[in-house]
Amino acid sequence: MRRAAIAIASTAMAVSLAACGSAAESGDKAEESNGGKAKGDDITVGLLLPENQTARYEKFDKPIIEEQIGKLTNGKGKLEYLNAKQDATVQSQQIDTMITKKVDVLILDAVDYKAVANGVKKAKEAGIPVVAYDRLAEGPISAYTSFDNTEVGKTQGEALLKALGDKAKDGQVVMMNGSVTDPNAAQFKAGAHSVLDGKVNIGKEYDTKEWKPENANANMEGAISSLGKDKIIGVYSANDGMAGGIITALKGAGLSKLPPVTGQDAELAGVQRIIAGEQYMSVFKSYPAEAETVAKMAVSIAKTGKLDSSLETSTVDSGTDKGIPSVIVPVVSLTQENIKDTVIKENYYTVDEICTAKYKAACDKIGLK
Repeated sequence: MRRAAIAIASTAMAVSLAACGSAAESGDKAEESNGGKAKGDDITVGLLLPENQTARYEKFDKPIIEEQIGKLTNGKGKLEYLNAKQDATVQSQQIDTMITKKVDVLILDAVDYKAVANGVKKAKEAGIPVVAYDRLAEGPISAYTSFDNTEVGKTQGEALLKALGDKAKDGQVVMMNGSVTDPNAAQFKAGAHSVLDGKVNIGKEYDTKEWKPENANANMEGAISSLGKDKIIGVYSANDGMAGGIITALKGAGLSKLPPVTGQDAELAGVQRIIAGEQYMSVFKSYPAEAETVAKMAVSIAKTGKLDSSLETSTVDSGTDKGIPSVIVPVVSLTQENIKDTVIKENYYTVDEICTAKYKAACDKIGLK
């Protein structure tokens, strides 16, 4: 399964890279964004992350980006970091703060991809190039890196179909999508629909405000009330946090056997639910690879005025800009079968962190020791 998932993701990445622009073209675009002014190692990188409810941002993204900036600048580069805590207005103010501090480049993971467009424009006017991270923001973005978001949705949909087997149309599937303010959510949703449409009966579908588990929980309670708990055979959840809220609702309804529930992000709680058989799968995305990539992109743009030629780039279009140089990182379907080859191998978590007393028996059962 792991090899197949990697092959799918890698193929998607290769097609994306082959179909679009060259590294040189991408470098030219980035160079235009800051006037081609070369700098030394003494640079300041601004980092704006969207929220702190999802474990990845503080555990992986921020520390890895900070470490990489140090390595790439011989310890002279500095990081200015702010977290918007899921408030788009606050993030707009934080962009202004970064402009005031005159950072050399800004890495931006947008709360609301449309709401930041004016801030991105102001940054460019101030001579500060903006690298969109994980979510493609609108405005004059200089570069972008993320995962193949449509492939994420397809991976989730394919896993759910596999779990349902020949009973895929014997009941109702509930779809719990992410927030409409996140452009990735629309891509996850489209990818999932491309796999599930016509093969399952979608009884209820929700766009979950702010990705919050409590909102997913309330939506799921509504779906159970509307459809009936015994009619729900599977749940498409766009991420692990929401999966937790969904599973709490299913348990609260008194279901003796939980339907398969998907996820994304390989959060520790999600991995533990997978081991316990409560959540069917998650999507493993190498945040270290994504974080290292964005650090390289940001530092190269800040120091030389263009992307390093060693970074293979494709291009993407946003709602306001075209031909944005990008680097796409592949994804893997995470199930009980490949936990050792994913989250443990890449040092996300240790076996001891996963297999706490509550989950020890479940870990022993699948041979995770």
